[in-house]
Amino acid sequence: MAGVSLKCGDCGALLKSVEEAQEHAELTSHSNFAESTEAVLNLVCTTCGKPCRSKTESDLHTKRTGHTEFVDKTMEATKPISLEAPKVAMETDEADDASGSGQPAEEMIVPEVDKKLLEELEAMGFPTARATRALHYSGNASLEAAVNWVVEHENDADIDEMPKVPANTKFEAPKPTLTPDEVKAKAQELRERARKKKEEEEKHTEREREKERIRIGKELLEAKRIEEENERKRIFALRKAEKEEERKAREKIRQKLEEDKAERRRRLGLPPEDPATAKPSTSVVEEKKTSLPVRPATKAEQMRECLRSLKQNHKDDDAKVKRAFQTLLAYIGNVARSPDEEKFRKIRLTNQAFQDRVGSMKGGIEFLEICGFERTEGGEFLFLAREKVEMAVLNSAGSELNSAINNPFFGVL
Repeated sequence: MAGVSLKCGDCGALLKSVEEAQEHAELTSHSNFAESTEAVLNLVCTTCGKPCRSKTESDLHTKRTGHTEFVDKTMEATKPISLEAPKVAMETDEADDASGSGQPAEEMIVPEVDKKLLEELEAMGFPTARATRALHYSGNASLEAAVNWVVEHENDADIDEMPKVPANTKFEAPKPTLTPDEVKAKAQELRERARKKKEEEEKHTEREREKERIRIGKELLEAKRIEEENERKRIFALRKAEKEEERKAREKIRQKLEEDKAERRRRLGLPPEDPATAKPSTSVVEEKKTSLPVRPATKAEQMRECLRSLKQNHKDDDAKVKRAFQTLLAYIGNVARSPDEEKFRKIRLTNQAFQDRVGSMKGGIEFLEICGFERTEGGEFLFLAREKVEMAVLNSAGSELNSAINNPFFGVL
């Protein structure tokens, strides 16, 4: 397949023609170009008709305008690339026309120039083609004459094309019209223009980078806001559950006080305070409850009951109970954060620290078993298999432990 583009070997950019390659070489100083069968993209926006040469350019257009629909017309405009400069081709056609039909065109060659002056011009930053053209048309007179010619012809369309002259023609160069001081001033002006152009390009690049930084910053702030909102919702749900637990505990305390008060009045031989509003006895309530279908207890309820039993069985040592809750929370938290780590999913029952904190307390091992831990190796270890790790169960366990630690009414009754 014939080449349809020129590819820069230094940066990978695809270029449509020799002229674009020359402009790219001037701007970047890249010189390694080769033919490529990869066509330059032609993505046309269906909304505004803007053509984009690459996916990056179309993405940037989408960010700026919100237009997302593009038509790929790459194959419609693709044609083999010509490696001949248009100016050279035009000169060749003119030579063919001048020679008349049926006669060969006159041979065109690159003119000879002063190599030393050419090297000096290249050291000043001029491209080889521009320096060669300047020396040729200034008659190789001097460095100042060449710079003077560049200043006078810098806006020519073919300023950066290699000059071609007939092999048997000798060109009479015009004499320089500027003084050496004027030539130096013009050279300084050219360098100043090049510097300003470079500064403008750097400012433009910096503005684009700043826009990208601002965009990324906004996205990070939005992600952080969403994360904080989710955290607030989680804390709100946790506090709501804690308040509900406190309400239930207060209700049980109130009922107990009412029953104690009624018992004291009965012992003293006093009538009930308000027989009309007396609550049904516990036996009646229990009888009604037993007549209803029994719903199986959820794992969260089993965990809560296990923790409540642990606290009631050791209610004389609140510090030890709190330490047991915190230890269980650490075990569950380690597994939730690193479920693939086996060391967090395996507990030696004979470990003295484990026995002191959890194992010796009734309800501690049962809580872990509700979370999925199983006795293995003859009952020496508690082990939670990786495939049996359920994040929902672990999160429920963490919530119940946090409630048991922070709720002062937990396990009162």
